[in-house]
Amino acid sequence: MSFFSRTLAFALVLVIIVGGLSGCAAPKAMGVLQTSPPIFDGKEGYHLIVVSGEPEGIAAALSAARLGLKTLLIEKGDALGGLMTLGGLNFLDMNNNSMQEIITRGIFFEFYNEVGNAYDIEHAKKWFLERTKAEPNLTVMLNTNCTGPIMDGNTVVGVNAELQDGTTQAYRALSVVDATVDADIAAAAGVPYTVGAEDYSLSNAMQGVTLIFELSGVNWKELRDALKDNSTAKSAWGLGKEAANYVSVDGNMRLRGPNIALLDNGNVLLNCLQIFGVDAIDEVSYQHGIDRGIAELPHIVAFMRENFPGFSNAEMYATSPRLYVRETRHIQGEYRLTITDVLENRDQWDRIGHGSYPVDIQSTNPQDSGNVIGAPEMYSIPFRSLVPLEVDGLLVAGRSASFDSLPHGSARVIPIGMVSGEACGVAAAYSAAHDISFRDISKDKTAIAAIQAQLVKQGAYLKEFTEKKTEAMKHWSYNGVAVMRELGMAFGGYENDYRLDEKIPNRWALQIKLNSMIKLANRENGGAISVSEITLSDDVVEVSELLIAAEWAVELSNKEPQKPWGQRTPEVAIEYLVENKVISAENKSRFTDYAATATYGQLYSVLGAVYGILLEAKPAA
Repeated sequence: MSFFSRTLAFALVLVIIVGGLSGCAAPKAMGVLQTSPPIFDGKEGYHLIVVSGEPEGIAAALSAARLGLKTLLIEKGDALGGLMTLGGLNFLDMNNNSMQEIITRGIFFEFYNEVGNAYDIEHAKKWFLERTKAEPNLTVMLNTNCTGPIMDGNTVVGVNAELQDGTTQAYRALSVVDATVDADIAAAAGVPYTVGAEDYSLSNAMQGVTLIFELSGVNWKELRDALKDNSTAKSAWGLGKEAANYVSVDGNMRLRGPNIALLDNGNVLLNCLQIFGVDAIDEVSYQHGIDRGIAELPHIVAFMRENFPGFSNAEMYATSPRLYVRETRHIQGEYRLTITDVLENRDQWDRIGHGSYPVDIQSTNPQDSGNVIGAPEMYSIPFRSLVPLEVDGLLVAGRSASFDSLPHGSARVIPIGMVSGEACGVAAAYSAAHDISFRDISKDKTAIAAIQAQLVKQGAYLKEFTEKKTEAMKHWSYNGVAVMRELGMAFGGYENDYRLDEKIPNRWALQIKLNSMIKLANRENGGAISVSEITLSDDVVEVSELLIAAEWAVELSNKEPQKPWGQRTPEVAIEYLVENKVISAENKSRFTDYAATATYGQLYSVLGAVYGILLEAKPAA
């Protein structure tokens, strides 16, 4: 360990013991560590560089600076707050426990208590600016574009930046937090990732982007009176049925029920326009998305005047300078959060925060109205999901952290991102103090416990809890439900109701799911199956047809001769499926009414087991 590392370690340990773990809960009451900055190649550097002034980055930078790290926060825009200010998203998705307590605390809770979850944009800008200016250890650089990481082998040791005057500058640090919305630094450094719903073999499916816009002339009282319980003094939501009647002039857009927030100037901000076909990672496509949205807005405003209460005198006022981008990259980290983690309400040993927001998958095309996969009571965000694979010296905070694309529908929301960012700041302090990498921290229970203790002292809500079983988890078919949900083929909605005892309405529930499963399995096992899609003739799926279709798929996986469909019988099929452990002996009796219409429980149970067999298929010699 270097002399600098030893000195910093001693000082940081002192501040944690004296200022952080002595029972003083408020961050400002902690002793501020004054250390000499690290030196790189003979030049002064930083303990931590945070890239992006998104809310997650601000939380990371404040957290680190308050613990004494000399911290640099780089933001390409002219104001802090990212999506919450420049993107216009001033109506936040909250996370509460069963007691309706807010569970995203710490620095986010400071913001919420002073500004609220439906707030004026200028108020938020001022709050972020004042909080960062108040920290002597924090340097903020606006109008500065981070052009990429500086690498030493597979370790990030700094970033290159283009300054406002057009010159470039290299900045060095002990560690870097990537708080960009698209994990740009991580991607440039070589961290593996998936894009959109690629992890479910949907290569071109990404949740639509939104251009948030501001209207004047809206009668707030009339709107609130019409929406009644769907409004507060500063926010309103609903009008989904009315919005669904809008026909986009662009043709590749959709108007959903708006989230509306009242500004101090009497205008309103609306989050409702979904724009498809935008690759937000590509600058040209991104700008084209903004231009398309601006071109569509006059038609939308005219529609709202005619169809929305309180909008008869509405006028276009402004558009947000940035798009609300819900989804691009999903990095691969030491742990990848799954939909089962979220909807089975799982705790994690390395929790750095909790979430509870419903798994809300927004539309991916104009014909798609989106889906709510389920609604957790509470789950944990593991520190391991912030630690990227293959690259050291780097943490990733925000929606592009290591979450599968389905759980990302819950974990992407800003309050969870700010909790994660704050944890990054604490982890950076621990890493510097103990000369230990983030990857090693992610495997060290002592290190994680120290970080958790410090987060609690900073006001975080961190609770160990026991998984709470939902009604679906108690159902006999649940193992299959869990598999099908992981594949994005089972949806429980806000009530976690998978309709397991209801009859499936038509053949598509079986035909599309089974064919999609074969393609998914083939991707995973290297094309081990000769893909042959099934086409059902009867619209109603009887239990007999479900059994025969499953028999056909297992034979396909086992590379057995394919019997003609007309020569198959449910009696033979069920014995074959029991033998191959698709149906357990105790559940066999649930499938013996061959003429009955199959239920969702039967469907998920059988297809979930079939998928496991398809995955195990081996390529032909």
